[in-house]
Amino acid sequence: MATISAKLVKELREKTGAGMMDCKKALTETDGDIDKAIDYLREKGIAKAAKKADRIAAEGLVHVETKGNDAVIVEINSETDFVARNEGFQELVKEIANQVLDTKAETVEALMETTLPNGKSVDERIKEAISTIGEKLSVRRFAIRTKTDNDAFGAYLHMGGRIGVLTVVEGSTDEEAARDVAMHIAAINPKYVSSEQVSEEEINHEREVLKQQALNEGKPENIVEKMVEGRLRKYLQEICAVDQDFVKNPDVTVEAFLKQKVENLLTSYAMK
Repeated sequence: MATISAKLVKELREKTGAGMMDCKKALTETDGDIDKAIDYLREKGIAKAAKKADRIAAEGLVHVETKGNDAVIVEINSETDFVARNEGFQELVKEIANQVLDTKAETVEALMETTLPNGKSVDERIKEAISTIGEKLSVRRFAIRTKTDNDAFGAYLHMGGRIGVLTVVEGSTDEEAARDVAMHIAAINPKYVSSEQVSEEEINHEREVLKQQALNEGKPENIVEKMVEGRLRKYLQEICAVDQDFVKNPDVTVEAFLKQKVENLLTSYAMK
């Protein structure tokens, strides 16, 4: 039997909102497997779906830069929030974002080897900044997105660049609408753009969890299937951006908002 540490119990509590004793029991029953423990709590009706755990536990800045039909969202980490507010660090982030667009680097490793207009590599530039600022700095990740002349980019930065979202909507050049959708994604943090992106494996897994949940509630087997499909639809609405109630107008979904603008949400990329 695996040893259940207080740290593991705390992590499960943070992900599910369940009580300490419930979390400890779930981990004990699943031999310390946190993913199985989440399913256990959900099947027992103790917890909802786990909170999305893709927020990076690091300080730094997210920045979005656009040039014509290309855009990049980049995250550069620092050790403290104080440095993230440093003007020199902010200039570095913008410089790196522009370098990504200019070179179309595909990986962080490839980006570090590219040469800046001043003749120095990105790696050398960051080392210079580390020496000046006095903290470890690192390019964590970036993503490049492209559009056509008939589409629009939407960029939204929250909390001074702690959270950033880049969206692409197709069928209109309405940048304000694209930004509104980016703001929605920053606020709600959906896992996917649409249900088409959800894998069959995830859907089947969720269906099984919901089935066990309904059976544990004592529901008759002859109605369990209908209940499960109804709950599955609700689950997909909760994790897919276009199906969610639009944060600026909860009376319509994001998809309905976009259709009013004759647009479709093509893609999004969030960094938090």
